[in-house]
Amino acid sequence: MTGGGAPAGDRVLVLTAAAGVGEGAAAAGRGALAAAGLRPGAPRRLAESAVEIGFSGPLPAGFDAGLAGIDANVLPAAGRRKRMLIADMDSTIIGVECIDELADFAGVKREVAAITEAAMRGELDFEAALVARVALLEGLPERVLAECYAERVRLNPGAAVLVRTMRAAGAETALVSGGFDAFSARVAEEAGFARHRANRLIVRDGRLTGEVARPILGRAAKLAALREIADAAGIAEGDVLAVGDGANDLDMVMAAGLGVAYHAKAALAERADARLAHSDLTALLALQGIPAVEWRD
Repeated sequence: MTGGGAPAGDRVLVLTAAAGVGEGAAAAGRGALAAAGLRPGAPRRLAESAVEIGFSGPLPAGFDAGLAGIDANVLPAAGRRKRMLIADMDSTIIGVECIDELADFAGVKREVAAITEAAMRGELDFEAALVARVALLEGLPERVLAECYAERVRLNPGAAVLVRTMRAAGAETALVSGGFDAFSARVAEEAGFARHRANRLIVRDGRLTGEVARPILGRAAKLAALREIADAAGIAEGDVLAVGDGANDLDMVMAAGLGVAYHAKAALAERADARLAHSDLTALLALQGIPAVEWRD
Protein backbone atom coordinates (compact mmCIF):
# COMPACT_ATOMS: atom_id res chain seq x y z
CA MET A 1 0.00 0.00 0.00
CA THR A 2 1.37 3.42 -0.92
CA GLY A 3 1.74 6.12 1.70
CA GLY A 4 1.84 9.36 -0.25
CA GLY A 5 1.22 11.18 -3.50
CA ALA A 6 -1.92 11.62 -5.52
CA PRO A 7 -3.93 8.54 -6.53
CA ALA A 8 -3.64 7.38 -10.15
CA GLY A 9 -6.67 7.72 -12.41
CA ASP A 10 -9.47 10.19 -13.02
CA ARG A 11 -11.61 9.01 -10.11
CA VAL A 12 -11.03 7.73 -6.63
CA LEU A 13 -12.73 5.21 -4.35
CA VAL A 14 -12.51 6.41 -0.75
CA LEU A 15 -12.97 3.85 2.02
CA THR A 16 -13.62 5.17 5.52
CA ALA A 17 -14.75 3.74 8.85
CA ALA A 18 -14.46 4.99 12.42
CA ALA A 19 -13.40 1.49 13.47
CA GLY A 20 -10.57 1.54 10.92
CA VAL A 21 -9.96 0.35 7.37
CA GLY A 22 -7.61 -2.63 7.34
CA GLU A 23 -5.31 -3.94 4.65
CA GLY A 24 -7.80 -6.66 3.78
CA ALA A 25 -10.59 -4.15 3.17
CA ALA A 26 -8.29 -2.03 1.01
CA ALA A 27 -7.34 -5.08 -1.06
CA ALA A 28 -11.01 -6.08 -1.38
CA GLY A 29 -11.92 -2.58 -2.57
CA ARG A 30 -9.20 -2.69 -5.19
CA GLY A 31 -10.37 -6.15 -6.23
CA ALA A 32 -13.96 -4.93 -6.64
CA LEU A 33 -12.76 -2.19 -8.96
CA ALA A 34 -10.69 -4.63 -11.02
CA ALA A 35 -13.62 -7.06 -11.23
CA ALA A 36 -15.73 -4.23 -12.62
CA GLY A 37 -13.30 -3.86 -15.51
CA LEU A 38 -11.65 -0.72 -14.17
CA ARG A 39 -7.93 0.00 -13.79
CA PRO A 40 -7.26 0.57 -10.09
CA GLY A 41 -3.97 1.86 -8.80
CA ALA A 42 -2.34 0.86 -5.53
CA PRO A 43 -4.31 1.73 -2.40
CA ARG A 44 -3.07 4.85 -0.61
CA ARG A 45 -3.48 5.06 3.15
CA LEU A 46 -4.68 8.45 4.38
CA ALA A 47 -5.26 7.45 8.01
CA GLU A 48 -6.00 4.38 10.09
CA SER A 49 -9.64 5.15 9.30
CA ALA A 50 -9.25 5.92 5.58
CA VAL A 51 -7.83 4.51 2.35
CA GLU A 52 -8.23 5.79 -1.21
CA ILE A 53 -7.79 3.95 -4.49
CA GLY A 54 -7.48 5.79 -7.79
CA PHE A 55 -8.93 4.23 -10.92
CA SER A 56 -9.85 4.93 -14.53
CA GLY A 57 -12.78 3.85 -16.62
CA PRO A 58 -16.57 4.18 -16.53
CA LEU A 59 -18.10 2.99 -13.26
CA PRO A 60 -20.81 0.36 -13.88
CA ALA A 61 -24.32 1.24 -12.72
CA GLY A 62 -25.01 -0.11 -9.27
CA PHE A 63 -21.33 -0.64 -8.43
CA ASP A 64 -20.90 -1.89 -4.86
CA ALA A 65 -17.52 -2.47 -3.25
CA GLY A 66 -19.23 -5.00 -0.97
CA LEU A 67 -17.46 -3.96 2.24
CA ALA A 68 -19.59 -4.40 5.34
CA GLY A 69 -19.15 -1.72 7.99
CA ILE A 70 -17.13 0.54 5.68
CA ASP A 71 -18.28 3.60 3.74
CA ALA A 72 -17.24 3.43 0.08
CA ASN A 73 -17.62 6.64 -1.92
CA VAL A 74 -16.52 7.39 -5.48
CA LEU A 75 -15.45 10.94 -6.31
CA PRO A 76 -13.64 12.77 -9.12
CA ALA A 77 -9.90 12.79 -8.49
CA ALA A 78 -9.53 16.44 -9.54
CA GLY A 79 -10.53 19.40 -7.41
CA ARG A 80 -11.17 17.44 -4.25
CA ARG A 81 -9.81 19.92 -1.71
CA LYS A 82 -12.48 22.48 -0.91
CA ARG A 83 -12.10 26.12 0.10
CA MET A 84 -15.20 26.31 2.28
CA LEU A 85 -16.98 24.10 4.79
CA ILE A 86 -20.63 24.72 5.65
CA ALA A 87 -22.22 22.36 8.15
CA ASP A 88 -25.51 21.63 9.82
CA MET A 89 -25.32 21.45 13.63
CA ASP A 90 -27.87 19.10 15.21
CA SER A 91 -27.10 15.39 14.63
CA THR A 92 -24.22 16.43 12.37
CA ILE A 93 -21.60 18.43 14.26
CA ILE A 94 -23.20 17.48 17.58
CA GLY A 95 -24.87 14.23 18.51
CA VAL A 96 -28.30 15.49 19.59
CA GLU A 97 -31.24 17.55 18.38
CA CYS A 98 -31.15 20.49 20.79
CA ILE A 99 -34.87 21.17 20.55
CA ASP A 100 -35.61 17.58 21.61
CA GLU A 101 -33.32 17.95 24.62
CA LEU A 102 -34.95 21.25 25.61
CA ALA A 103 -38.30 19.51 25.31
CA ASP A 104 -37.08 16.90 27.76
CA PHE A 105 -36.53 19.66 30.33
CA ALA A 106 -40.08 20.84 29.60
CA GLY A 107 -41.53 17.33 29.91
CA VAL A 108 -42.67 17.13 26.27
CA LYS A 109 -39.78 15.28 24.59
CA ARG A 110 -41.91 12.49 23.11
CA GLU A 111 -44.20 14.95 21.30
CA VAL A 112 -41.39 17.18 20.08
CA ALA A 113 -39.06 14.36 19.01
CA ALA A 114 -41.81 12.82 16.87
CA ILE A 115 -42.25 16.10 15.01
CA THR A 116 -38.46 16.51 14.66
CA GLU A 117 -38.08 13.04 13.16
CA ALA A 118 -40.85 13.62 10.61
CA ALA A 119 -39.43 17.02 9.65
CA MET A 120 -35.93 15.60 9.15
CA ARG A 121 -37.37 12.88 6.90
CA GLY A 122 -38.95 15.63 4.80
CA GLU A 123 -42.51 14.68 5.70
CA LEU A 124 -43.37 18.05 7.28
CA ASP A 125 -42.75 21.66 6.35
CA PHE A 126 -39.69 22.62 8.39
CA GLU A 127 -40.81 26.12 9.40
CA ALA A 128 -44.28 25.02 10.48
CA ALA A 129 -42.79 22.10 12.38
CA LEU A 130 -40.32 24.38 14.15
CA VAL A 131 -43.05 26.82 15.18
CA ALA A 132 -45.15 23.95 16.54
CA ARG A 133 -42.27 22.51 18.54
CA VAL A 134 -41.14 25.84 19.99
CA ALA A 135 -44.70 26.57 21.11
CA LEU A 136 -44.45 23.51 23.37
CA LEU A 137 -41.48 25.12 25.17
CA GLU A 138 -43.48 28.11 26.39
CA GLY A 139 -42.64 29.02 29.98
CA LEU A 140 -39.32 27.15 30.10
CA PRO A 141 -36.77 29.19 32.15
CA GLU A 142 -34.04 30.78 30.02
CA ARG A 143 -31.35 29.33 32.31
CA VAL A 144 -32.28 25.87 31.00
CA LEU A 145 -30.55 26.71 27.69
CA ALA A 146 -27.14 26.77 29.40
CA GLU A 147 -28.00 23.75 31.53
CA CYS A 148 -29.06 21.78 28.47
CA TYR A 149 -25.85 22.62 26.64
CA ALA A 150 -23.65 21.63 29.56
CA GLU A 151 -25.47 18.37 30.25
CA ARG A 152 -26.51 17.14 26.81
CA VAL A 153 -24.45 18.68 23.98
CA ARG A 154 -21.21 17.06 22.83
CA LEU A 155 -19.29 17.41 19.58
CA ASN A 156 -19.48 14.37 17.36
CA PRO A 157 -16.17 12.50 16.93
CA GLY A 158 -13.88 14.24 14.47
CA ALA A 159 -15.79 17.53 14.43
CA ALA A 160 -13.02 19.70 15.86
CA VAL A 161 -10.36 18.00 13.72
CA LEU A 162 -12.43 18.57 10.59
CA VAL A 163 -13.09 22.26 11.24
CA ARG A 164 -9.63 23.18 12.52
CA THR A 165 -7.86 21.34 9.72
CA MET A 166 -9.85 23.18 7.10
CA ARG A 167 -9.34 26.54 8.80
CA ALA A 168 -5.60 25.87 9.04
CA ALA A 169 -5.62 25.30 5.28
CA GLY A 170 -7.29 28.69 4.76
CA ALA A 171 -10.86 27.51 4.19
CA GLU A 172 -13.97 29.43 5.20
CA THR A 173 -15.98 27.61 7.87
CA ALA A 174 -19.62 28.19 8.74
CA LEU A 175 -22.08 26.46 11.05
CA VAL A 176 -25.61 27.02 9.72
CA SER A 177 -28.39 25.57 11.83
CA GLY A 178 -32.15 25.34 11.83
CA GLY A 179 -31.73 25.11 15.60
CA PHE A 180 -30.99 27.96 17.97
CA ASP A 181 -28.19 30.50 18.31
CA ALA A 182 -27.98 29.90 22.07
CA PHE A 183 -26.42 26.55 21.08
CA SER A 184 -24.75 27.36 17.75
CA ALA A 185 -22.62 30.11 19.33
CA ARG A 186 -21.21 27.65 21.86
CA VAL A 187 -20.80 24.82 19.34
CA ALA A 188 -19.06 27.10 16.83
CA GLU A 189 -16.56 28.20 19.46
CA GLU A 190 -15.92 24.68 20.70
CA ALA A 191 -15.47 23.17 17.23
CA GLY A 192 -13.58 26.15 15.78
CA PHE A 193 -16.01 27.52 13.18
CA ALA A 194 -15.33 31.07 12.07
CA ARG A 195 -19.04 31.95 11.93
CA HIS A 196 -22.46 30.60 12.81
CA ARG A 197 -26.11 31.27 11.98
CA ALA A 198 -29.24 29.88 13.63
CA ASN A 199 -32.72 30.77 14.84
CA ARG A 200 -33.37 32.85 17.95
CA LEU A 201 -35.76 31.86 20.70
CA ILE A 202 -37.74 34.79 22.10
CA VAL A 203 -37.36 35.29 25.85
CA ARG A 204 -39.43 37.54 28.10
CA ASP A 205 -38.98 37.98 31.86
CA GLY A 206 -36.47 35.14 31.96
CA ARG A 207 -38.70 32.56 30.26
CA LEU A 208 -39.23 31.29 26.72
CA THR A 209 -42.37 32.74 25.18
CA GLY A 210 -42.92 29.75 22.91
CA GLU A 211 -42.03 31.85 19.86
CA VAL A 212 -39.09 31.97 17.46
CA ALA A 213 -37.85 35.16 15.81
CA ARG A 214 -38.52 35.68 12.10
CA PRO A 215 -37.34 35.09 9.48
CA ILE A 216 -36.88 31.43 10.32
CA LEU A 217 -33.63 29.88 9.13
CA GLY A 218 -34.66 26.75 7.29
CA ARG A 219 -33.85 24.87 4.09
CA ALA A 220 -33.88 27.88 1.75
CA ALA A 221 -31.94 30.04 4.20
CA LYS A 222 -29.18 27.45 4.46
CA LEU A 223 -28.69 27.54 0.70
CA ALA A 224 -28.76 31.35 0.78
CA ALA A 225 -26.11 31.34 3.51
CA LEU A 226 -23.86 29.07 1.44
CA ARG A 227 -24.12 31.39 -1.54
CA GLU A 228 -23.72 34.59 0.46
CA ILE A 229 -20.65 33.44 2.38
CA ALA A 230 -19.02 31.85 -0.68
CA ASP A 231 -19.69 34.88 -2.85
CA ALA A 232 -18.25 37.28 -0.27
CA ALA A 233 -15.06 35.20 -0.15
CA GLY A 234 -14.84 34.77 -3.93
CA ILE A 235 -15.38 31.01 -3.67
CA ALA A 236 -17.23 29.07 -6.38
CA GLU A 237 -19.98 26.68 -5.27
CA GLY A 238 -17.89 23.86 -6.71
CA ASP A 239 -15.23 24.62 -4.10
CA VAL A 240 -17.67 24.22 -1.19
CA LEU A 241 -18.07 21.18 1.06
CA ALA A 242 -21.52 20.96 2.69
CA VAL A 243 -22.57 18.36 5.24
CA GLY A 244 -25.88 17.59 6.95
CA ASP A 245 -28.20 14.82 8.03
CA GLY A 246 -31.79 15.78 7.16
CA ALA A 247 -34.14 17.06 4.49
CA ASN A 248 -33.58 20.59 5.77
CA ASP A 249 -29.99 20.35 4.47
CA LEU A 250 -30.86 19.08 1.00
CA ASP A 251 -30.57 22.33 -0.98
CA MET A 252 -27.18 23.36 0.40
CA VAL A 253 -25.80 19.81 0.08
CA MET A 254 -26.91 19.58 -3.55
CA ALA A 255 -25.51 23.01 -4.41
CA ALA A 256 -22.04 22.32 -3.00
CA GLY A 257 -19.22 20.88 -5.04
CA LEU A 258 -19.05 18.07 -2.49
CA GLY A 259 -22.30 17.40 -0.64
CA VAL A 260 -22.10 14.85 2.16
CA ALA A 261 -24.92 13.03 3.96
CA TYR A 262 -23.69 12.21 7.46
CA HIS A 263 -25.60 9.39 9.22
CA ALA A 264 -28.50 10.88 7.32
CA LYS A 265 -32.17 10.37 6.62
CA ALA A 266 -32.97 8.81 3.23
CA ALA A 267 -34.31 12.11 1.85
CA LEU A 268 -30.75 13.46 1.96
CA ALA A 269 -28.65 10.32 1.62
CA GLU A 270 -30.20 9.36 -1.70
CA ARG A 271 -29.16 12.64 -3.35
CA ALA A 272 -25.82 13.52 -1.77
CA ASP A 273 -22.46 13.09 -3.52
CA ALA A 274 -21.13 11.01 -0.62
CA ARG A 275 -22.81 9.08 2.17
CA LEU A 276 -21.28 8.29 5.55
CA ALA A 277 -22.91 5.75 7.84
CA HIS A 278 -19.89 4.07 9.47
CA SER A 279 -17.43 6.96 9.72
CA ASP A 280 -16.73 9.89 11.99
CA LEU A 281 -16.35 13.45 10.72
CA THR A 282 -12.66 13.08 9.85
CA ALA A 283 -13.96 11.13 6.85
CA LEU A 284 -14.78 14.51 5.28
CA LEU A 285 -11.05 15.21 5.25
CA ALA A 286 -10.37 11.81 3.68
CA LEU A 287 -12.97 12.50 0.98
CA GLN A 288 -10.85 15.52 0.08
CA GLY A 289 -7.68 13.43 0.01
CA ILE A 290 -6.22 15.14 3.08
CA PRO A 291 -3.96 12.70 4.99
CA ALA A 292 -3.84 12.42 8.77
CA VAL A 293 -0.40 14.07 8.92
CA GLU A 294 -2.18 17.33 8.01
CA TRP A 295 -5.04 17.01 10.50
CA ARG A 296 -5.23 19.56 13.32
CA ASP A 297 -6.72 19.25 16.78
